Amino acid sequence: MLARVHDATLSGDPAPAQSRRLVARSWDRVLAQGVNPDAGDPPGPLGVGEVEQRRSSSTLAAVLPELRSALTSVAEDARHVMVVCDADGVLLWREGSTAVRHRADALGFTEGADWSEASVGTNAIGTALAEDGPVQIFSAEHFVRSHHGWTCTASPVHDPRSGELLGVVDLSGPAQTIHPTTVALVSTAVRLAEAGLWRRHEARLDALRSIGAPMLAGSSGPGLVVDDHGWVAAATGLPGVERVGAPAADRLLAVHGLGSCLPEPVPGGWLLRPAEAGGPQRMRLTLDLDGRPPRAVVEGTGRWAYPLSTRHAEVLVLLARAGATGLDAAALSRQLYGDREHLVTVRAEMSRLRRGLGGLLLARPYRIAPEVELDLTGVEHGRIVRESTAPGVAALRRDRPTAGAGPV
Repeated sequence: MLARVHDATLSGDPAPAQSRRLVARSWDRVLAQGVNPDAGDPPGPLGVGEVEQRRSSSTLAAVLPELRSALTSVAEDARHVMVVCDADGVLLWREGSTAVRHRADALGFTEGADWSEASVGTNAIGTALAEDGPVQIFSAEHFVRSHHGWTCTASPVHDPRSGELLGVVDLSGPAQTIHPTTVALVSTAVRLAEAGLWRRHEARLDALRSIGAPMLAGSSGPGLVVDDHGWVAAATGLPGVERVGAPAADRLLAVHGLGSCLPEPVPGGWLLRPAEAGGPQRMRLTLDLDGRPPRAVVEGTGRWAYPLSTRHAEVLVLLARAGATGLDAAALSRQLYGDREHLVTVRAEMSRLRRGLGGLLLARPYRIAPEVELDLTGVEHGRIVRESTAPGVAALRRDRPTAGAGPV
């Protein structure tokens, strides 16, 4: 039946049954991308050197033992292979049944191959990346016909510090080995891996705290000691601060409650103290939407401008419009793209934006910190709003007030 639905969909004939909504969405995407259902092996694979470089730089390398412990023996017993891919859909590690690995070789399902939807159509790895959720694809639900003899189950892995998509864990095997509990098994393994990443993060913060706490105790005035990602290990005079922007040498960093800080390197992290005398200042955020590039201008004890991509400028406009209630990833996806199918992209963009602006942006839901003073003067007339095709930003042109909004 699935094969008949597949053939009817590709030929344009009436289908004898409806595909699952997840599969239908994926087929729509890959048809729009021009993927050939009769394609052979995926492009590539990448060379050994590039695969090794991707492995060494992948955060998932740290939790590979946890994934092996949870899945490799199951894969061998159940005639599956376990695969770990990066966020591009490139296969980095593959383990499990020797016989199934030999069969996978014939499909190009090997280390260094690209299994994103754009490369090989609907499959558990690429579709899990596109949907940002666990996926099981069976037989002719795969878009490419040569994959119809397989069943695949995959789940995305996120960095628990930022929500950034790190990659995908997948179990694949012959179609007759399908089992409904495989989805729960893979998802549980992913949760264990993410918990492992968080434990490593907390251990690094504990080590940094042992250095930073005595340092702050011996200084006067407020201050923070943070890691390279802006997570706070120790603080004085600023209770309740969890994360700030990512520090960098010789660059002022705006921190709510401290104002502008010039980060000072310490072993394993950074010391943040006000760059000017006078103590903490209330932060003020102004959006300059006519510049090329547009900018977020932050003022506290000093003035600092953060260049924005067009997409980041649109996000800040939407968050400013949402106010204290903020927007979750699904709402931002609808406001930016007109649907909720871009959760992966939204979370990645927010991770990058929060890395720059840190504590000025909060998560769960995404919003501008309530203590930050916003100056929205002229925002609705800015170039970004005038030219944006994002549905939520374009709506500002229709709902434009007669006078520019001032500080709020």
